[in-house]
Amino acid sequence: MKEKKILVYDDDLEILLLCKVILEKNGYTAITKNRADDVVQEVIEVSPDIILMDLWIPEIGGEKAAQLLKTTESTKHIPLLLFSANADIDIIAENVGASSYIAKPFSIKDFLEKIQSFL
Repeated sequence: MKEKKILVYDDDLEILLLCKVILEKNGYTAITKNRADDVVQEVIEVSPDIILMDLWIPEIGGEKAAQLLKTTESTKHIPLLLFSANADIDIIAENVGASSYIAKPFSIKDFLEKIQSFL
């Protein structure tokens, strides 16, 4: 069975490192990005099984990046989880068409269970 590939966008390098360690320890391939300059092209090139998108991502912002991915024919089928400490994360996730969300701070168990539920 091929390893599932998870693409993580977050402006915080420590969060990216933490996610990479957690995901790779659990048998996933993790690709991390701290900016979303050409998000549609990046997602097409990486071809992830799931995307984690922080709301605070340079330059475009996670909300706009998620909307772009969910309205582009070649990327809209990929599960996309918003990933943020924003108190309105549930409403924002619904508004942009995200598959779900992970609220920060998160427990590793909840983080992995949420990802697994979309793979």
